[in-house]
Amino acid sequence: MIVRSLRDIEATDHFVDWGNGTSHRLLTDKDGIGFSICHTVVRANTVSLLQYRNHLEACYCIAGEGEVEDMDGNVFPIRKGDLYVLDKHDKHFLRGGRDKDLILVSIFNPPLKGTERHKLNDPAGSAY
Repeated sequence: MIVRSLRDIEATDHFVDWGNGTSHRLLTDKDGIGFSICHTVVRANTVSLLQYRNHLEACYCIAGEGEVEDMDGNVFPIRKGDLYVLDKHDKHFLRGGRDKDLILVSIFNPPLKGTERHKLNDPAGSAY
């Protein structure tokens, strides 16, 4: 059985400030489960161009607000109780809310190593 808290992760290199938010990598590749789980905070008033070329990702909003925009310009507001899935390695813009952080439970397959970092200054978008 694996039992962890956000506080436990903050004392490790699996707590990542990725520039426009934070990610607690609660479950990673080394745990051998086959997927990873992260507690992700997207800071209010931020915009990130992202693409996971090596992972599929599902995100479930547990608090706050924000939005995700696909490369066709479709904007999807995200609120508590909403799910979005990047099932085709979709390049996307992820935005925190105007006044509120967006707080997500993010699930990756295959699992993250746990120490990946975004490169938000890459004009092609951050990818790993």
